[in-house]
Amino acid sequence: MIEREFGALDLDRVLRNADRQMARAVELRTSMAELVGRAQDEDGLVKVEFSSAGLKELILHPKAMRLTSGELSASIKQLVKEAAADLQRQVADMMEEAFGEDNPMRFGTDADGALEQVRQSEAAYNRTVGDLMGELDRIRQRMEG
Repeated sequence: MIEREFGALDLDRVLRNADRQMARAVELRTSMAELVGRAQDEDGLVKVEFSSAGLKELILHPKAMRLTSGELSASIKQLVKEAAADLQRQVADMMEEAFGEDNPMRFGTDADGALEQVRQSEAAYNRTVGDLMGELDRIRQRMEG
């Protein structure tokens, strides 16, 4: 069975798929760099924009200066958190759209799940490489004999 699967392996197709995935990854990285998370308070006195580089914009309406320094500080901190969460949601949505069920972001809050996924992937990789190397050895032996 392994021999048949190996014989049916279309390396050109594998390479084309890898090229497409790499191009998609570059496109995704470029698109993600342009994302901006936004948040504002209910009165529109404080507006925040957050990008992958951090705080991008902080807009204070003149009336915001009527707030106490503590109120203004608390509002800014809360809105920065909300804008960062908005950016994270946009990134997660983009990753979900690009990768579907294979979205690596799905483990962002589940370290144990991520580690288990890595273990399973490693085991599958090791089995595949072992099968492939065994098949290549059999082919080499037939060619030499």
